[in-house]
Amino acid sequence: MTNSTTAKPRAQFSSKLGFVLAAAGSAVGLGNIWGFPTQTATNGGAAFLLVYLLMVVILGYPLLVAELAIGRYSQANPVKSASAIVPAAFRLPARGLAFVGLLTASAILSFYAILAGWLVGFFASPVFELLGMTATSEWLESTSSTSSSFVTMALFMGATIYIVKNGVSEGIECWSTRLMPLLVVLFLVLIGYILTQDGAKDGLIMYLKPDFSHISGDMIHNAMGQAFFSLSIGACTMMVYGSYLKKDASLPKTAAQVAMIDTGIAFIAGLLILPAMFVAQNNGVAIYDDNGSLLQSGGLVFSVLPAMFGTMGGMGLAVAFVFFALMVIAALTSSISLLEVPVSTVSEEFGLERKKTAWLIGGLITAFSSLIVLNQDPLFDIVVVASTEYAQPILGLLFALLVGWVWRRDKLLNELKQGHPELETGWFWKIWPWYVRVVCPLLMLFVFVKSLL
Repeated sequence: MTNSTTAKPRAQFSSKLGFVLAAAGSAVGLGNIWGFPTQTATNGGAAFLLVYLLMVVILGYPLLVAELAIGRYSQANPVKSASAIVPAAFRLPARGLAFVGLLTASAILSFYAILAGWLVGFFASPVFELLGMTATSEWLESTSSTSSSFVTMALFMGATIYIVKNGVSEGIECWSTRLMPLLVVLFLVLIGYILTQDGAKDGLIMYLKPDFSHISGDMIHNAMGQAFFSLSIGACTMMVYGSYLKKDASLPKTAAQVAMIDTGIAFIAGLLILPAMFVAQNNGVAIYDDNGSLLQSGGLVFSVLPAMFGTMGGMGLAVAFVFFALMVIAALTSSISLLEVPVSTVSEEFGLERKKTAWLIGGLITAFSSLIVLNQDPLFDIVVVASTEYAQPILGLLFALLVGWVWRRDKLLNELKQGHPELETGWFWKIWPWYVRVVCPLLMLFVFVKSLL
């Protein structure tokens, strides 16, 4: 069905490639670039990598198809999309559920922008150091500086708002098709350089040679959580991107392409970060804490790697510049999808012009981010935990239940057959419906309960 209440034709991605790159960009964020490698290093290296790849297939991919299908069915914002797939008696709760998803995406962006702002500071810092402005360089790298955090966060949010206000094809798609290839090129350049450094081989061995003695319940739980979050499930981002996808695209195939690109970039990130960690150790930089455990992601990105770059002399400045450029790009491709969720909903529900809505919603999120900056301890952790450890998994679970148990099977089948007419006779339709109905909710429940415990 199409949204008959919309006054003008709804925006769409102009090509399947544009959609795939934009959706993969949404999934490829800081969780992939620094979260996945440090999770891998903390949980036994290659053994975690293999379990993670398995979890992408058995948990992430089926849920990704479900969220894309919800969005494309009505080709409307998440609030309308969620209510369109349920009977009339369930429409108000479904709208409420999607509204919580909108708030969750906004909350994630509010702290995400602060982290990304710190990366902007580290990205700009080498330039000021080369210009002899050492004090400014150090100020930009000070994550504890309120003024620096505010300025860099505001700059990052400004870039995010600028892209989103220009719409789907001229904004999100245009910039995603530029930034994603650039991201891969920067990765390859850095990997090529890091692998020539002493110590890199030890990181490669940890990453690629599995030690199955590390497999445990906690490790499997961590891999499941990483697979879920790395594909942006549960925050309505894939739902809203799915609503811009043309009906002639095969949802199972398109979702597989998004998952493969996202997972591929996460794998490439590991090829960079783990060897870099051991290069840092070889250069005298500590990568373990006092308890003998690997430093977590914050310490890695904002302490260990900058310290390593500092041991490389003049070349270190260039490497730092490229590395943090890569990080900012990854953050930006995710932030535009997070902002698109509330912007698309508010502009369509209230008939507001997109550009004004983008600045309004983006400004409100920036204001909330500023509040977090001013009250970083403990507000930052509260927002992170509430949005990513509670709201996002619960939303992912409930969306799976809506698709599996509430959405009429014939309507779901008709939606999936668009762009894939032979789907009904293939293995996908024989497995996926009951899998999303039973297995995915159980796996999601395990992730959530294990997090609580």
